[in-house]
Amino acid sequence: MQAETIWADVEAIRKRSPLVHNITNYVVMNTTANALLALGASPVMAHAVEEVADMVGLTRAVGGALVINIGTLSAAWVDAMEKAMRAAAGAGVPIVLDPVGAGATPLRTAACARLLDAAPVAVIRGNASEILAVAGEAARARGVDSAHGTDAALAVARGLARQRGCVVSVSGAVDLVTDGSRVIEVRQGVPMMTRVTGLGCTASALTGAFVAVNGDRLAAAAHAMAVMGMAGEIAAEGAEGPGSLQVRFIDALYNLGHGEIAARLVRS
Repeated sequence: MQAETIWADVEAIRKRSPLVHNITNYVVMNTTANALLALGASPVMAHAVEEVADMVGLTRAVGGALVINIGTLSAAWVDAMEKAMRAAAGAGVPIVLDPVGAGATPLRTAACARLLDAAPVAVIRGNASEILAVAGEAARARGVDSAHGTDAALAVARGLARQRGCVVSVSGAVDLVTDGSRVIEVRQGVPMMTRVTGLGCTASALTGAFVAVNGDRLAAAAHAMAVMGMAGEIAAEGAEGPGSLQVRFIDALYNLGHGEIAARLVRS
């Protein structure tokens, strides 16, 4: 990654304000919407099965992406997710899937399989345990948190990316982003970010904004993770704890500039 290419994506998001249609969970709606707004994208949260296809049509008309997050599942929501994904695939709208808690319960794992069979996705973004579960490997999850490091999921993530023809983004102390052949390591962020609920889901939402403006899915997903980590680093410098970090994180996304990106980018 180069600072110039990350900055080009950030500028494109701020200029184009892509519409990011989120079918996401109750816990994170406010956090992810505010993060998208702070970066420059336009969020919409719409999950009613009666309108998701129409919302996807609007997303296509103005340029954007669909983000599917299974954090708070119900049968009706899975139906809406599948309908939205089929509409997005037909309209050429890129899809990001966040398999929250896959492997924790059979319902979540089965929902991921159903959704991945419904339509091709641009990016699957999750923690190591979730990626292992989506790929069909034995995975042990602590609720919706990971019990595995990213290194444990690398080979599986590459295989999953090849199998599904997509990019797989694995979050952890070191984020790994792969298209099945190439691998990008993202070494940004701070441990305190794990103490704020919803930041993993925020990474998926921001990935939607980046894939909306950058057709290179591998680069877009890696840039999203880098910006997430940098914003977390900036936020942590003045934070007294997770509460103030969350507020400062939104401000960091809003104020992020080329100089900050160039100064903080860790090249692996």
